[in-house]
Amino acid sequence: MNKSKNTFNAKKISIGKILLYAFLGVFAFIQIYPFLWLVLFSLKSNNEIFGGNIAGLPEAFLWENYKTALVNGKVGLYFMNSVFVTAVTIVITSIISGMAAYAIERMKWKFSKVMLVMFLLGMMIPIHAALLPLFIFFAKIKQLNSYWSLILPYVGFAMPMAMYILVGFLKGIPKEMEESSLLDGCTIYGTFTRIIVPMLKPAIATVSIFTFLSAWNELMFANTFISKVQFKTLTVGLNNMVGQYTTQWGPVGAGLVIATLPTLIIYCFMSNEVQRSLITGAVKG
Repeated sequence: MNKSKNTFNAKKISIGKILLYAFLGVFAFIQIYPFLWLVLFSLKSNNEIFGGNIAGLPEAFLWENYKTALVNGKVGLYFMNSVFVTAVTIVITSIISGMAAYAIERMKWKFSKVMLVMFLLGMMIPIHAALLPLFIFFAKIKQLNSYWSLILPYVGFAMPMAMYILVGFLKGIPKEMEESSLLDGCTIYGTFTRIIVPMLKPAIATVSIFTFLSAWNELMFANTFISKVQFKTLTVGLNNMVGQYTTQWGPVGAGLVIATLPTLIIYCFMSNEVQRSLITGAVKG
């Protein structure tokens, strides 16, 4: 009797696992399919796209669409501009937010809580409300059509979320570790760089991904503040590939694939750190 009952339970568990894996497989395919469709789209000609084969495999794989996008569409230049602007934004945001979060959470001073509230209030400011003031400001200091006209706003709008993540993570770090380092003769700067920063790596990885996504995909500031080709980023450059009368959609798709790949690659390398940060914050919170 017990053997038959155990066999029944084993079958029940195996069927449950099969159904679970089937559901997860279908869900994963739904999530991955848009990117696969984009890759196939980038390898087709206009005749094939508008000829009824928009979702199937290409009749002929047109790899030259990528060459056209990189050379004629100047996607290579736009890509490097986006990499530079995004990288500098991530570095500046991580450094400033890390030091500010440490100062607010660990160095008790009169207006520390007020300063934290001021940072977090930035999350409530819509990006559109800052467009005109920033445009006037950069025009007066003659910084339109420069990398700084993008980097500075990106850093400013990334700071509130970065502060929210880092301050919350710092609350879960025991203060005894810093106190012991100070007793051993370590300065406050040494404590921050040698003790705190290594422990903040998961949170900094989370901040980096959020900052990357906001800067890499941003269009409004880039389209408003930049008009010279040598400073345009991918979002603006890909938008310019769409012609007024005719558009070669294959190269446009190739440009979109090139713009999407860094996001996938970075998340694959840093997803574990993000999960660690979120789990640690949830447990310690």
